[in-house]
Amino acid sequence: MFMTTCPKIRIVWVLLCVLLLCRNLRASRPNIIFILADDLGWNDVGFHGSGQIPTPNIDALAFSGILLDNYYVTPICTPSRSALMTGKHPIHTGMQHGVLKGAEARGLPLQEKLLPEYLRDLGYRTHIVGKWHLGFYKKEYTPTYRGFESHVGFWTGRHDYNDHTAMESPYWGMDMRRGLQPAWDLHGKYSTDVFTSESVTLIKNHNTTEPLFLYVAHAAVHSGNPYNPLPVPDKEAARFTDISNYNRRRYAGILSKLDQSVGDIVEALRVKGILNNSIIIFSTDNGGPAAGFNLNAASNWPLRGVKNTLWEGGVRGAGLIWYPKFNQPGRVAKQMFHITDWLPTLLTAAGGDVSNLTMDGMSLWNSLEEDTASPRDTILHNIDDEYGNSAITVGKWKLVQGTTYEGTWDGWYGPSGEEWIYNIGAVIGSLVGRAVTALGLNLTSTNIRKLQREVQVNCIWQNRSSSNCNPLVSSCLFNIEDDPCEQNNVASQNPQIVEELRKQILRWNATAVPPGNLIWDPRADPALWDHTWNNFGDYSVEIQSAS
Repeated sequence: MFMTTCPKIRIVWVLLCVLLLCRNLRASRPNIIFILADDLGWNDVGFHGSGQIPTPNIDALAFSGILLDNYYVTPICTPSRSALMTGKHPIHTGMQHGVLKGAEARGLPLQEKLLPEYLRDLGYRTHIVGKWHLGFYKKEYTPTYRGFESHVGFWTGRHDYNDHTAMESPYWGMDMRRGLQPAWDLHGKYSTDVFTSESVTLIKNHNTTEPLFLYVAHAAVHSGNPYNPLPVPDKEAARFTDISNYNRRRYAGILSKLDQSVGDIVEALRVKGILNNSIIIFSTDNGGPAAGFNLNAASNWPLRGVKNTLWEGGVRGAGLIWYPKFNQPGRVAKQMFHITDWLPTLLTAAGGDVSNLTMDGMSLWNSLEEDTASPRDTILHNIDDEYGNSAITVGKWKLVQGTTYEGTWDGWYGPSGEEWIYNIGAVIGSLVGRAVTALGLNLTSTNIRKLQREVQVNCIWQNRSSSNCNPLVSSCLFNIEDDPCEQNNVASQNPQIVEELRKQILRWNATAVPPGNLIWDPRADPALWDHTWNNFGDYSVEIQSAS
């Protein structure tokens, strides 16, 4: 190899070698595609056994990747998104109570370093498409100031999928953005299609010498505004004539469009030639709003409860991770996994050093890759002193204290979906199915049936009426391994376990910061900002008194 004795030339040569080494290192890092569904129920995906609403593309990822069977999220949107982005429990960022409203002058605290910022430090190009819901009253709280290069999507918690307005009575305004600029031109274009198209374009135009982090946070399957709570093209809903319930039929159409989006994104990765070096995560942000909750029609069957409750139906999440380089892909992971774990887990996968991070999440990358025991044995589901509820799982024991909505939504809500025939052929023949089998991954009817049996939740329903649990009166204890449907309160038989879990919750609560919720700020009224939700804290505006 040519060497030179000239010091200046030698320095240039060393610098070139370092640059080439860094470039090769960046190029070797896996691309990370994180697809977050909004309000998706446990039983709304086919990979949990229901054949009612086909989700062949999502299922093909699950059955050829790692299906997360012991995976927990938080019970509602903003807390889950804050946990994902920071690796911290919401009680440690002030995001533990309810959701962030568009008229609140607050956001995820600016001192928190977010997942895209960590990945950007490792050379990633970072993009977000879809829902933010972590604050926007000042521009510094918006996605492009918090580690993302670009954002096409919305800032609030929900919007109409067609006119893109967000209603928080008495306020109502357009909420669709490109960066800080209102995207009026997207009016009338269906949100799921908008976010899919933008994701595909970002993948198509990506420079493959650098790793990609693409966060696709869909509006689906969250309900829209009250005047059109389940917005979906009629032709899509009409495909589900075998579903007699009108709202469930429209919900099925919304979910079907989401599944098609997953297929299109994976196909774009394949066409680009980077699927074989991509990690894909699919997750819900919280449990499903079932039986008309939030004007929606999700199913968490047979789990108990709904979104914004601490029962399993509110916090046990539908999730998967796919990576073709895993040892033995096409399996079920029983490891305990929490949404706070994504940040350190993905940083480990990207080659980052997580040893000095101060957060609640743990890296499970090695545990998932080698199928070894999880470093986690405890899940803090939440502590909300405003609601007066809390829940924790330690090993096989779960303690529930207090509840929301005075217990109105503490039941079990279907449909089960078991009466529908599951279409394995559609999974194998889907866009994702064809793409993953082309990479040599095992996606066969035999393995699909095997994995579905492994994740089936079995409950002994004759005990449901005698669960003797009223968390508004006293703490309830469940053996969550034997009783995943939370039917049998065994607190009276295990007082020492109840006391120990109570103490753990008290220890956690001693570290909590107060909830950051604020009263609504009249400056946020979209009528003051050309009928758009705006970063109202960056401007001065005179509010006319109602008197």
